[in-house]
Amino acid sequence: MTAVSDQDQKKPILEQFKEIRNRTLELVKTLEKDDFVVQTAFYMSPPKWHLGHVSWIYEAILSKLDKNYEFYSKEFSEYLNSYYQQFGVPNDKGARGIISRPTVDQIFQYFNNINQRVEHFIKSKDLSHEDIRLITTGFHHECQHQELLVYDLQHLLADQYRPVRKNEKPTPIEIEQKSIEIKGGVYDMGYNGENFCYDIELPEHKVYLNDYKIDIFPVTNKQYLGFINDGGYETYKHWLSDGWEKVKKNEWDAPMYWGKIDGNWMTHDFLGLRKLNPNEPVCHVSYYEADAYCKWAEKRLPTEAEWEKAACWNENLQQKTVFPWGNEKPTEQRANLFESHQWGCTEVGSYPEGASYYGCHQMIGDVWEWTSSEYVGYPGFKSGFDEYNDKWFSNQKVLRGGSFGTPKISIRGSYRNFFRLDERWLFSGFRCVENL
Repeated sequence: MTAVSDQDQKKPILEQFKEIRNRTLELVKTLEKDDFVVQTAFYMSPPKWHLGHVSWIYEAILSKLDKNYEFYSKEFSEYLNSYYQQFGVPNDKGARGIISRPTVDQIFQYFNNINQRVEHFIKSKDLSHEDIRLITTGFHHECQHQELLVYDLQHLLADQYRPVRKNEKPTPIEIEQKSIEIKGGVYDMGYNGENFCYDIELPEHKVYLNDYKIDIFPVTNKQYLGFINDGGYETYKHWLSDGWEKVKKNEWDAPMYWGKIDGNWMTHDFLGLRKLNPNEPVCHVSYYEADAYCKWAEKRLPTEAEWEKAACWNENLQQKTVFPWGNEKPTEQRANLFESHQWGCTEVGSYPEGASYYGCHQMIGDVWEWTSSEYVGYPGFKSGFDEYNDKWFSNQKVLRGGSFGTPKISIRGSYRNFFRLDERWLFSGFRCVENL
């Protein structure tokens, strides 16, 4: 394939790089210096570490593209390496908040230095297809960490965080929460577009589905309260054995960030300490909680193939689209993603323009949706970046659809997120299906 050497052809790559880097800086623009170093839990990371790591990954990529590349600093690499054994012994994630050096100022200097290095590489080199693919992977990796940083900022500051931009929530339309029948048969699952996707979205392959029904909305706070009020957290009968152990050990009685004040369930998030909005999708639930609710409701979680068909198959066109509404990129009228600047979930019915062919709403944005599928490679999987995705093919479940913290260039109907079954610090919800 012909290498890209013309500067005009490199412009879109450079512009995308600058846009992504600026968004990272915007996320931390209003933080106090003390905020940058705090690690609120072993599964969280300090903002300082995120800033450094998303810069360090470009160094890791440049070292693959240039055998003579020299890393900025051994000390920085030891601190900022997350889990890549190929680059040395990774730093202990739970100890990221007890390391004072490199300092916050040094991390910002490093951030700017790596900007210069990446821009120089792109401008000065004839870029091969592989160069562009790996550099673009770096862009998307940074987008993933932008979302992780949003999770961490909520845990760290909640409504004390001051976003640079914040928009009014859209007015929802009234739509009955119901389920829709979808015919089964052979379905081609996986990414089939021409733009960037991760290796774990490939190859597109055939799966067989039985007929099923799927809810048109994610489960709401009101619906989930029904489970709680019926003693859902007080009896083992709805829970997987491992899940019930987590309930008892961690003393769960509701989703993360929920608590009772004067007999009322409240939540504390970016929008403050507030009464639950009954019409928002339930958020911050683990796989175990989603599965238990489904059993209580006499339903189940969808497989990721069932989820993807409901989101992306157009029966009239007899083809799969990249998004529920078609192949056009996400807009603020179609989905609640990072660029919507909502800093929280919107009510169900807020994005009728984003509905799928079948009439399923908010399958992109608001909350990641748990599926029952194990996170493993598709048949014929080939790794596109060592130790990036495939090393996690164990004890994780797939989530689909993105959240209000997901940058819009990151998400597609075929995107596969993955977390352990007890994790609930992410913006996670779910919708139910039933057998026919």
